[in-house]
Amino acid sequence: MIRNLIKTMFALVGAVVGYGAFLLAKYLVSFADIPEEMRFTQGQQIGAAVVFAIIFSIFFFRLTPTISKQGKKVAHNIERDLQGVAPNEVLVGTFGLIAGLIIAFLISNIFKDIQVFYLGTILTIFTYLVMAFIGVVVATRLGPDIPFLVSQERGRKEQTKGRGKSGDSTPKILDTSVIIDGRIAEIIRTGFIEGPIIIPEFVISELQHIADSTDGLKRNRGRRGLDVLNRIRAEHGIDIYNTSSEKALEEIPEVDIKLLKLAQLTNGKVVTNDFNLNKVAGIKGVGVLNINELANTLKPVVLPGEGMTVYLVKEGKEQGQAVAYLDDGTMIVVENGDRKIGQTTDISVTSVLQTAAGRMIFGRLKD
Repeated sequence: MIRNLIKTMFALVGAVVGYGAFLLAKYLVSFADIPEEMRFTQGQQIGAAVVFAIIFSIFFFRLTPTISKQGKKVAHNIERDLQGVAPNEVLVGTFGLIAGLIIAFLISNIFKDIQVFYLGTILTIFTYLVMAFIGVVVATRLGPDIPFLVSQERGRKEQTKGRGKSGDSTPKILDTSVIIDGRIAEIIRTGFIEGPIIIPEFVISELQHIADSTDGLKRNRGRRGLDVLNRIRAEHGIDIYNTSSEKALEEIPEVDIKLLKLAQLTNGKVVTNDFNLNKVAGIKGVGVLNINELANTLKPVVLPGEGMTVYLVKEGKEQGQAVAYLDDGTMIVVENGDRKIGQTTDISVTSVLQTAAGRMIFGRLKD
């Protein structure tokens, strides 16, 4: 129903444009030296006007889908651009637009006496457009110097700082894995992460998809992630980042690639514990804060030659080896410790292997 109504309106607009084209053609023909007997009669002129109106009406009617599609794209782009504009700038721009239209109205009075066909109308429209544009540009340029608006902007920045978000700090974008892991909530609580915390909408969608999985393990991980996310938002007031306005992200299906692209758009860093994402981010030049690397860095330093007391829990991969674990999950491989499995014993550290995936300690039984 609405689509048919829009097509009808476009057809009527086309008819009006067609009649205007007929008047323009009639005006141009009047300058030609045409004999009296070859000129159109009144009835023929009416018929020609009807033909012009019908042709343009059909043309506009057929173009309605294309015009509607392009109009939606333009409206979407305008909406996306306005989302990044501060309310003060919109207010100042509106006043500038009104001032420009008032000035254009005063100037357009000069064109009333122009007798040339449609020239006065064209100049009037041009004047309104130019003065409206100049009014908006000048007002937005001078807006930051207005005392009232300066105080409003300072108040807004202070309010933003009060919420724990610094406007000049690097944004931190949380990925799905780090939310499910849960340690990020404690890190944020301690204040070690500064600047805006970004939780993209597509990350929430992925968490919801995992929580709805038929696999029990995935479902529990997804629900844990949603619980951690609710905790972060409740304790720290972090907002969800609406990425629907980011045109560059719409055509990217992979969540990890979207994260890296969003980090490039916002000049931010991705917070993750995904080893593969860390590698891809390094290739693309995106900064990454890896929670696993932070945890490994904070583990106690163990040097070769130091003694430790461990509980051997199982055999190792090689013959004679036994395996123990520290409280933080660090694996300890003890040479010739298989005979002490199930016992607490003293060992001497022989070497420490540190990798991006974690740390391993090698030792041997004390004599």
